Amino acid sequence: MRHATSATETMENNPLTVTDYIKICTHCERLNKKDMGVRIPRPLGNGPSRFIPEKEILTVSKVEERMESIFEDAFATLGRVDNISMVMGFHPQYLESFLRTQHYLLQMDGPLSLHYRHYIGIMAAARHQCSYLVNLHVNDFLQVGGDPKWLKGLDMAPCKVQMLGELNKILAHRPWLLTKEHIEKLLKAEENSWSLAELIHAVVLLTHYHSLASFTFGCGISPEIHSDGGHTFRPPSLSVSAGGYCACDIANGNGQLATTEEMLLDANHQGVEVGGEVEVLMERMRLLQECRDEEEASQEEMVMRFEREKTESMLVATAEDEDSVQSRDVSRHFEDPSYGYKDFSRRGEHVPTFRVQDYSWEDHGYSLVNRLYPDVGQLLDEKFQMAYHLTYNTMAMHQGVDTSMLRRAIWNYIHCMFGIRYDDYDYGEINQLLDRSFKVYIKTMVCCPEKTTKRMYESFWRQFQHSEKVHVNLLLMEARMQAELLYALRAITRYMT
Repeated sequence: MRHATSATETMENNPLTVTDYIKICTHCERLNKKDMGVRIPRPLGNGPSRFIPEKEILTVSKVEERMESIFEDAFATLGRVDNISMVMGFHPQYLESFLRTQHYLLQMDGPLSLHYRHYIGIMAAARHQCSYLVNLHVNDFLQVGGDPKWLKGLDMAPCKVQMLGELNKILAHRPWLLTKEHIEKLLKAEENSWSLAELIHAVVLLTHYHSLASFTFGCGISPEIHSDGGHTFRPPSLSVSAGGYCACDIANGNGQLATTEEMLLDANHQGVEVGGEVEVLMERMRLLQECRDEEEASQEEMVMRFEREKTESMLVATAEDEDSVQSRDVSRHFEDPSYGYKDFSRRGEHVPTFRVQDYSWEDHGYSLVNRLYPDVGQLLDEKFQMAYHLTYNTMAMHQGVDTSMLRRAIWNYIHCMFGIRYDDYDYGEINQLLDRSFKVYIKTMVCCPEKTTKRMYESFWRQFQHSEKVHVNLLLMEARMQAELLYALRAITRYMT
């Protein structure tokens, strides 16, 4: 009887090739004989997202005529069409605005040098352990001439860059704690001082990548096949060969057979009615509109409802992370890894109220950004407006629906979690429109995005289309970015005055 070790020894002495594991077509067999020993990478994931079926994402790209030109422009600019853009392709109008803004921030004339921009992107994405974005910008950082030593850790970067560490962690987790003293420390650091224009550029990049990390985790974005974590050289299981797939299928990502559980989940998402949740939500919207028309709450009652909702939002627990995807440790790119939103909520502290009527994006932040970093205020404003007002007047299978009330509730709930209050909004509407599972998803994605799981994504709005859930994630991303920006820009304004 042969010992098990003899098989291992055989493998070590004679490495197995792809043909030992699966059937291959005649063409591939010829190539294999010609180039013996070449390892063929195959994708670890199945499409741009772990949450959304690949066929739906690819269908949108084929159906939408504008997508071809958008992707061509993106490829010409960046040399790639990343999976974030593929998923955002559900909403071409927004994607155009997003790519235009990101291109300007990273590649057009501005206060910061190119390698600084990408390194700040790395710092911001690493704050949420988003190795997907970190890896993208590590490559870009090196391509524009960045010093590889910086990638060994934040402590290897220049002191001027290191000084951004505190601003990075406060903006990412507790932006309401930012003061003009933090700004003064950066602007008056002698030879390591930041100019106001440089600081505005850095703040916009930090908030952009904090919020983009939320979108990345919220949509389950998978690494591209050429990226770290996006491929494997391990041969596929024997079950794949049973389906008649060839090596060329697997190398192109076509040999990934869905598990029974995944197929059942997909079927459930597509076809099974879940207690008429859409109709219930639409009825609540109708009743709230009637109440608006009949009576208006007093200002005192509006304030009380805001404070109640703000307090309740603190009690909404973020998801436990036992099912979240473990990513490569990127903590070397930022300081104080223990600092986070969770510590804040556990201590029972309260978020101070930030009144939009006293400092708003439209009346204050927009003009400050445009003055110190020309055109960026306009680009950001267009992107905020696009996400907030984007609508197809549909809800799941229903057509001709005014969704403005629901979109406003989502946006204002996120701002409420950050202590931001709109005097003219009745916060009592939020509990009517957003159920608890949806609130858990929102809070996790906005405050601790690295803990977002597929189960959470599937647990809210189960009758809705994937495109509608991506739309929700765009709202969450942009509302979060604007909230961070408001606190940062207010602190800068206070320093300046």
